[in-house]
Amino acid sequence: MVRKSVGPRKKTRHKLKSDKKLTITEMIRKFNIGDRVHINIRSESKGFPHPKFQGAVGRIVGKRGNAYIVEVKDRKKTKKIISKAQHLHPADVKGGLK
Repeated sequence: MVRKSVGPRKKTRHKLKSDKKLTITEMIRKFNIGDRVHINIRSESKGFPHPKFQGAVGRIVGKRGNAYIVEVKDRKKTKKIISKAQHLHPADVKGGLK
């Protein structure tokens, strides 16, 4: 029998697929507290949130080191996600991407 995978990347074969090369601009992107962001997990392994938050929209509530704390609504609860800037994209006020 094969041992079941239990790592942070389990069941992410298509979610974490790389579409394009990571640019320097995406790595050093800055956000302000209160900005709305869209979570789009890149294939880079450092500082990515849990894959279930792929595609979620949240609000920046703080900064922790090089990462940002994003408040995301998960069903009825509000959760705080810690993620690096390369996995976050600015969201339009209407909910779409900029």
